[in-house]
Amino acid sequence: MFETRQTMRMYLLSCLSSVFLFGFAEDLQSAEVTDAAARKAMQQATDYFTSQVATEGGYLWKYSQDLKDREGENQAPASRVWVQPPGTPSVGEAYLRAYQKTREPYLLKAAKATAYALVNGQLKSGGWNYYIDFEDRKSYQYRVNGGGPKARNTTTLDDNTTQAALQFLILIDQELKFQDQSIHEAAMYALNALLKAQYPNGGWPQRFDSPPDPKDYPVIKANYPESWPREFRKEKYLDYYTFNDNLIEDLVGVMFLAHHVYQDERYQRAALKAGDFIILAQMPEPQPAWAQQYNSQMQPAWARRFEPPAVTGGESQGIIKTLIQIYIYTGDKKYLKPIPPALAYLKKSELPDGKLARFYELKTNRPLYFTKKYQLTYQDNDLPTHYGFIVNSSVDSLEGRYRRLLDDSPEKLASMRFPTRRVRLTPSLTAKAKSAIDSLNSEGAWLKQGDLKASGKKNLRTIDTRVFIQNLSTLADFVAAKQKD
Repeated sequence: MFETRQTMRMYLLSCLSSVFLFGFAEDLQSAEVTDAAARKAMQQATDYFTSQVATEGGYLWKYSQDLKDREGENQAPASRVWVQPPGTPSVGEAYLRAYQKTREPYLLKAAKATAYALVNGQLKSGGWNYYIDFEDRKSYQYRVNGGGPKARNTTTLDDNTTQAALQFLILIDQELKFQDQSIHEAAMYALNALLKAQYPNGGWPQRFDSPPDPKDYPVIKANYPESWPREFRKEKYLDYYTFNDNLIEDLVGVMFLAHHVYQDERYQRAALKAGDFIILAQMPEPQPAWAQQYNSQMQPAWARRFEPPAVTGGESQGIIKTLIQIYIYTGDKKYLKPIPPALAYLKKSELPDGKLARFYELKTNRPLYFTKKYQLTYQDNDLPTHYGFIVNSSVDSLEGRYRRLLDDSPEKLASMRFPTRRVRLTPSLTAKAKSAIDSLNSEGAWLKQGDLKASGKKNLRTIDTRVFIQNLSTLADFVAAKQKD
C-alpha cells in the first residue's frame, strides 16, 4: 500500500511539475516580447511608411527597397497611388484597426491622411478609378482640382476598388463620430452615387460614369440565348449586369455596413434589391447557378476575351455566400431558396479532382477553357497562367453552413452580422509578434525577397504593402491581447 501511495504521489508531483514548467515556458516566451517593444516597432514602421513610402497619404502594392521602382497592378510614377486592394484603402483600414486596438494617436493620424488621399481621388461620378494621380489632375474628373467635362470620369466596381475605398471611409467616419466634414461628405457622395447606379432589377455594372436609363434595362429573369458566338467579338461589356470578381458580394457588404453605421434604410433596401437580382439571375435548369455577366436581356454574354458566355463555378460560390450574408442580416428565407439547387448543380459539376471549372458551357455543362492563344477549347492542357480557369470547390463547406443557418435563432443571426474577433495572447501570436519586431530593419521597413512583375525585375528586396498590413495587424493584436491578459 505504501508503494502504491508513494508511486501516486510521485506521479502527481510529476504532473504538477509538467503543468508548472509548461506555464513557465509559456511565460518565458511571452516575456521575450514586451508591450513596449511591440509599440515601438509599430511606431517605427508607421513613421517609415507614412514619411517615406506614402504619396499624399496613399499607397501602391509594391516598391523596390530604394523606392525607385513602384507598382500597383502596373508600373506607377511617384505621383500615383493605387485604390484597388491591397493599395490605399487596405493600408488605411490597417491603420484604423490598429488604432482601435491600441489607441495610439499616430495611427489615427496615419489613417486620416490615407482617408484624405481617397477624398482627393474621388471622381465626380461618385467612386474611384483603379488609381489616383496627384500630378495629372486634369486628365480625370476628380472632385478636388479635377479636369473638365472631357476628362475621364469612370467609377470602377471591378476588383473591389470603389467598395474598398468606401468601406474604409465609412469606418473612419464612424470612428471620428462623423465630425470630419470632408470624409463624411465623400462617403455620402459615394453612397448616393451607388444607389443611383443600381439597375432597376438590383444589379450593378462593372463601371459607370452616370446613372442608367431605366427603360434600357427591363426587369426579366435570366435565360439562355438561342445561340452564342464562339469567338470573341470585342463587344462593350462595362454596363452589363456583373458578378465578376465577387462585385455584388462586396457591394452588398458595403450597403449593410452603411445601414449599420448611418441607420439609413436606403442602404438596406439597396442590399435587398441586390439579393432580388441574384434570385432573378439564377439560370434555369439544367444549370441553376450564375454567369459572370449578363446583357440587358439577362443572357450570359462575353466580357473579356477569356470570359465567355457561360455558367461559372467560381463566382457562383461567392454568390451563395452573398445570399447567406443577406439572410443573416434579414432572416428572410426567400434568399436561401436558390441555394440548394445551386449547390446540387455545383456538386454534380465538380471535376475528377474535386475542383470546379471556372466556366461551363451553356446547357451542355461541358467545362470550357482557353489556350494560351485564347482559343476556346474543351481541353485544359494549354491554359494561360494569369487567370484561374480551374478553381477550388467550397461546395461541402457552403452546404454545411447553409444547413446550420436553418436552425439558428434570430438572436444568433443578429450576433453574426458584425462579429467582433477576440484576440488571445497565445504562443502563436507571441511568436508572430516577435518575428515582426525582429524583421523590422533599422529604417523601420519590413523587406521581402520577391519580384516586381510590372517592371520585370526579379529576386530583389521589396517593400510589400501586404507584409506591412499583416505585421502591423499582428503587433496591434499582440498589444491588445497583452492588455487583456
